[in-house]
Amino acid sequence: MEPKFWREMGLTDDEFVRVTALMGREPNELEVAIFGVMWSEHCSYKTSKPVLRRFPTEGPHILQGPGENAGIVDIGDQQAVVFKMESHNHPSAIEPYQGAATGVGGILRDIFAMGARPVAILDSLRFGSLEEENTRHLVRGVVGGIGGYGNSMGIPTVGGETYFHHSYGGNPLVNAMAVGLLEHRHIAKGVATGVGNPVMVVGARTGRDGIHGATFASVELSSESEEKRSAVQVGDPFMEKLLLEACLELIQNGWIIGIQDMGAAGLTSSACEMASRGDSGVEMELALVPRREKGMTPYEIMLSESQERMLIVPKAGFEPDVARVFEKWGLEAVVVGRVTADGIMRLRENGRIVAEIPAKALTDEAPMYDRPTREPAYVQQLKAVELRDFQPDRSEREILLTLLAQPNLADKEWIYRQYDHQVGTNTLVVPGSDAAVLRIRGTKKALALATDCNARFVYLDPYQGGMMAVVEAAQNVVCAGAKPLAITDCLNFGNPEKPEIFWQFEQACAGVSEACRILETPVTGGNVSLYNENEGQAIFPTPAIGMVGLIEDTAYITPNRFTAEGQILLLLGELEGSLAGSEYLAAIHGVEAGALPTLELPHIKRRLEFLLEIIHRGWVKAAHDISEGGLAVALAEMGVKAGIGVHLDFTQKDLHRIRCLFGERLGRILFTAAEENKAELVRLAGEAGVELHHLGQTGGTSLSIAFPEGPNWTVAVEECAKARKDTLPRALNQ
Repeated sequence: MEPKFWREMGLTDDEFVRVTALMGREPNELEVAIFGVMWSEHCSYKTSKPVLRRFPTEGPHILQGPGENAGIVDIGDQQAVVFKMESHNHPSAIEPYQGAATGVGGILRDIFAMGARPVAILDSLRFGSLEEENTRHLVRGVVGGIGGYGNSMGIPTVGGETYFHHSYGGNPLVNAMAVGLLEHRHIAKGVATGVGNPVMVVGARTGRDGIHGATFASVELSSESEEKRSAVQVGDPFMEKLLLEACLELIQNGWIIGIQDMGAAGLTSSACEMASRGDSGVEMELALVPRREKGMTPYEIMLSESQERMLIVPKAGFEPDVARVFEKWGLEAVVVGRVTADGIMRLRENGRIVAEIPAKALTDEAPMYDRPTREPAYVQQLKAVELRDFQPDRSEREILLTLLAQPNLADKEWIYRQYDHQVGTNTLVVPGSDAAVLRIRGTKKALALATDCNARFVYLDPYQGGMMAVVEAAQNVVCAGAKPLAITDCLNFGNPEKPEIFWQFEQACAGVSEACRILETPVTGGNVSLYNENEGQAIFPTPAIGMVGLIEDTAYITPNRFTAEGQILLLLGELEGSLAGSEYLAAIHGVEAGALPTLELPHIKRRLEFLLEIIHRGWVKAAHDISEGGLAVALAEMGVKAGIGVHLDFTQKDLHRIRCLFGERLGRILFTAAEENKAELVRLAGEAGVELHHLGQTGGTSLSIAFPEGPNWTVAVEECAKARKDTLPRALNQ
């Protein structure tokens, strides 16, 4: 075999030697292709696995951690929440609508493969500069694909985040998170056990779309990437809706041993992973696999990533029952093989063996790399930048209106109005809030869901930035009235073969791990997306965090906007933020630099526990975390959403005005309460050891602030609303 072939399949020369040793012979071309896709970064995590093993993954509520289709967390009363986040970045760069749509379809299948009914979708999106036509094209396509698939499935897209930065130009990030609910007794696993049990392909027919999609996701984008359009799958949400109902019916009938989505690497990954988990083998006759195109070869059948397909292992004897259920839903269910005892994935075509590979050779024996690591020179250089040198060139009032109009801070209604966020009638808090909230029918409980990551922070200090991503997600669900339970992640980075990129990855993961350990929010699984580069330029490191929190009683749900005039406004945490990595510094001065403030995680945990305590006592009328844009932007957001103003009195405080108004520091939360509860709030804060400041009072129709030395300033809530609202529609409706 010529080296050119295995290199085209994504294997290095050393990896081909390893394959030959594991096989005990030289593999044929189909076997090389199968190893190529299963040992790709996307499937094997050969670079990231040693780092991911450091994550905390266990806790009293964890029913299923990493290693399955999705994580499962107990929420009491024999119910559980199932959730996971994954990326579809490279496909979305080439075909934004189908790339985003099939990303949603794939993560939904991971949820119902666990036996759960999906109840919500969230996203975490990154694009280049809105001034570029290609960015606007990508935004329209991606948003259309997410909305088109989710809306057609009847599953609400309830929240997320969207940021713009030139580092994502040409390589957008499209991360989708799905959440489902199930009863403990219906938990399903992706495992093949029981010698002689049938192996069935169910759902859509197999086509030639998506071949080598996993390999495509494991290389950098370049000018030649457009030629790989065939690696992008095509989705059919109506087919997926039928597949969902059929699979849940099978699981609830108790006929299933194992079930798995045919995601990355299609039939190859689902078959060998199920066999490997079950310490078994699987034998399949490829001539039996339903196809929608003539003349498909074993190579095409095994590597196709056609959507809306599942591989199931029912109990022997239930094949006719399975077929009847799928026929009822208008789908095919075909026995293509059997579970075996020899640990081999054996493939036949019309009886002739075309591949024989030990299943664990494709999974457990994949190589792992300890990549060289080196701190980039820019890190210390940017930390050393003296931020006092950057003096504002306009009034604080003008700064606020400028920040509110920035794409990263502007109203995202243009995006989420294209999503049906009320379908299913369970959505209690809609997009645009700190966290989405969904009721759990038949109980008083609700789920709070959020996705978060400030990639600028991660770029400047990956360790602190990784912690901050977890903290911001936790703050958002607590502000909604929920106790944080666990996270899923989507770790988006550049080429890990570059020591500086791998250093970013290691440091960010260490930060995520430490924050999860202190906040007691284990990692239940997720996705690693590496090689996010375009023409050799890496994206900002973006470890997106998806957080799930539990609200024990819907009476605790807390809005993130002012609810009435005459309430006191309090700040939990420091009065001043930092300008390092702030939206102010980037938007007003065109600079991304500075040393981030060190996060004191135990202090932040106490603040979150204190906030939950006073929410449960019914004292908190509204809560909103201070994040991008700082205090002034957070105040404007709370006021705009309610049409209510607020007056702040800083006349007795010695503050740096710009750091107070526009500085950013995680662990700071604004909340309102009745005046009558002020004394008790101060007492409890003292007992809890948390910093609490009385800032002012809600009322009127303007945001006004009085300082010890002038000038004081006022800006109308309506003016803030206009500044936030126009940016995206004006750019995207061109």
